[in-house]
Amino acid sequence: MSGSLTLRLARPEEAGRVVEFINANFDWKLPLVNLPEYFSFYYQGGNQLQYALAEEDGKLLAVAGYIRASQDPSPDIWVSVWVAKKGHNGVGLDLMDALPRLTGASVVACNNIRPKTMAFYRFLGWHADRVPHFYRLSGQEKYTLARVEDATVLPVSGDLVLEPVESPEALAALGLPETPHTPKKDLWYLSRRYFAFPHLTYDVYCARQNDETLAYLVARVVDSGCGKVLRIVDYIGKDETLPRLGRAIDQLLHQTGAEYAECYCAGIPAQVFAAAGFSERKEDSPNILPNYLTPPLFENTEYYYFTNRPEQFVLFKADGDQDRPNLTVD
Repeated sequence: MSGSLTLRLARPEEAGRVVEFINANFDWKLPLVNLPEYFSFYYQGGNQLQYALAEEDGKLLAVAGYIRASQDPSPDIWVSVWVAKKGHNGVGLDLMDALPRLTGASVVACNNIRPKTMAFYRFLGWHADRVPHFYRLSGQEKYTLARVEDATVLPVSGDLVLEPVESPEALAALGLPETPHTPKKDLWYLSRRYFAFPHLTYDVYCARQNDETLAYLVARVVDSGCGKVLRIVDYIGKDETLPRLGRAIDQLLHQTGAEYAECYCAGIPAQVFAAAGFSERKEDSPNILPNYLTPPLFENTEYYYFTNRPEQFVLFKADGDQDRPNLTVD
């Protein structure tokens, strides 16, 4: 490899150059890159363009877009877009390997990678795996969305209630709960992700005890037209707090009229979810819990991820650039 290879962060004025490179070297026009509301939300914060670049003799060979988990000067990040020029996949790997150094991130991760690319990340010494899927059926006699052969509904308990958090101001007043999980998310991230995200509305709930904030749960109800699903997309708190929310989540499931609650989550043990009333859907599960709902696609969906630091790492559906409408590019 030439000694003139440069790995660096992009400058704010290079947005057009980055978009042009991705469009020239990717298989299709990515909405994340070509729709201004997405590009701005994910990659432009203040006077920053959240891309890392690999250049040789002034020409781009690879780019990697990333999403910040906080306003910290060295935030944990999710990789969102990673594109290398044909014949330069090695440079792309060099750029990925350099991301922790370039951004200062302790934790680098990506949600929804292609299964065949897991070998690339393992080559870097990182962890890549399938995202586990958990669900709780509502216990009704007939389901229109779920295809249920195993109708088990686990028992629940729990002493905590879920209180709606109505605004960024209310979130700021409640503060952050203690959690060992990474990536480390701050109030800026939570407020922006769940109160200012384009095209989707989220329900943010708080669990408290003696005026202490113990956890946040983020969900949204998806209505397919023939049935509803309660989609839990984020949780911030300690593992041991989640089972204490089991009864409250079950009440929310029935109040919303959803057929089932579901949650894609890596990092929180299946035993913890079971204690909260959630069964695990494994790859050979007889039950089908559709992920694509408008219109419904009656099959299970698998997601895969990577992280450079698996210890204490937790990933949910809304992390990175996931849980968004698949808008088209004209």
